[in-house]
Amino acid sequence: MGIDNKLLTEFKNRFDADSTNQVIKGAIAKVGINDASLDNNVLRRHSFEFSNETKRGTMTNQKSSGRCWMFAALNTARVDTMEKLNMESFEFSQNYTLFWDKFEKSNYFLDSILETLDEAQDSRIISHLLMDPVQDGGQWDMFSGLLEKYGAVPKSVMPETFHSSNTSKLNEVLTSKLREFACQLREGHHAGSSLDESTAKKESMLYFIYSVLVKALGEVPETFDYSYRTKDGEYCRIKDATPQAFFKEYVGWDLTNLVSLLNAPTEDKPFGRAYTVKYLGTVKEAKPIQYINVPIQALKEAAVASIKDDQPVWFGCDVGKMLIKDAGIMDEHSYHYELTLGEDSGLTKAQRLDYGDSLLTHAMVFVGVDLDEQGQPLTWKVENSWGDKVGKKGIYSMSDKWFEEFNYQIAVDKKYISEKWLKALEESTIELEPWDPMGALALVK
Repeated sequence: MGIDNKLLTEFKNRFDADSTNQVIKGAIAKVGINDASLDNNVLRRHSFEFSNETKRGTMTNQKSSGRCWMFAALNTARVDTMEKLNMESFEFSQNYTLFWDKFEKSNYFLDSILETLDEAQDSRIISHLLMDPVQDGGQWDMFSGLLEKYGAVPKSVMPETFHSSNTSKLNEVLTSKLREFACQLREGHHAGSSLDESTAKKESMLYFIYSVLVKALGEVPETFDYSYRTKDGEYCRIKDATPQAFFKEYVGWDLTNLVSLLNAPTEDKPFGRAYTVKYLGTVKEAKPIQYINVPIQALKEAAVASIKDDQPVWFGCDVGKMLIKDAGIMDEHSYHYELTLGEDSGLTKAQRLDYGDSLLTHAMVFVGVDLDEQGQPLTWKVENSWGDKVGKKGIYSMSDKWFEEFNYQIAVDKKYISEKWLKALEESTIELEPWDPMGALALVK
């Protein structure tokens, strides 16, 4: 059925019959949907006081880049470094890990192209691989692989450059070239090149990527000296450190003990099983991406246990939902859309995933929680990486209901996870298709 004048007249008369629509349309035209729909009482529900808090460093800023997952992981790791070096605050180089992420993603992409040379050009897998091969985003296990292989360095050892803080043009250049390389490899294969010949070509392709990264991000250090002052004012110097040794000594994580918990309450993903995503990764030889899908209560319990033990928690969520960015509030009742627009969303968390209305978009760090008398969460203290001009000097407050609806993943030491859920790691891992919503990457700027 098409749209005719009779239907349009009916709609106009129906709209005009409700006098409140005249006020609402004026308000929305003037200040926009969100400001017109804002529930001012939400500010009263978030005192930014929390019963349990962890240590944290000074606020960081990812600027115009999608490195939130890196910032969140390094902001989690630096708490141990601050303790070991007796520093008031500390910051790792996010440029260092960005360099290796871009380089490893390029290699992962080219290997994936070599593995799919016989796929039709219009196949869904080829379209997926070519879509965004070297974007900024990532997930916890992808970063774990980078830390395991390359370690980490202080920010002063490899400081920011223009393109580490503004990645869009760098991504455009790398993406275009990688698609060109994919074309050469696939056309060469169809012209009769052997796999060995195609693999040999990959080395020169990777050199081009490496050279662009050095020009844009700087040379990565093999060894370095690091001078600092303790919070007591004592001058100290670490000499001839390697990135791997620095991470091992001054963070000291056993990365095999850090586990990703996922909450995806869809029918196709039973709780209590481990999942991975095909063609999703950064370091090719690293352990594949792996999550345990659990009820949301299991995520809360593990996060609370970690925070009580003074350990911050990396997490991934759909940050744009019901977010009041400047106030630093994530609350399920931030906006009265049902009053201004006529209806609010009626989808469940599972339905939002199934119908493409929500997925993981951003990673941050839990650095506190406010518990009631029964030990149940009321609000969560969140360290973001958007600088100190938004939120309460960069800190956000998340309602517990918002956690339930829009939080998807946390990474914690397995000692904070019930054995009931860890048993999933002893079973076979279920492979998800590359386009599954659980393959979404945290990359919001």
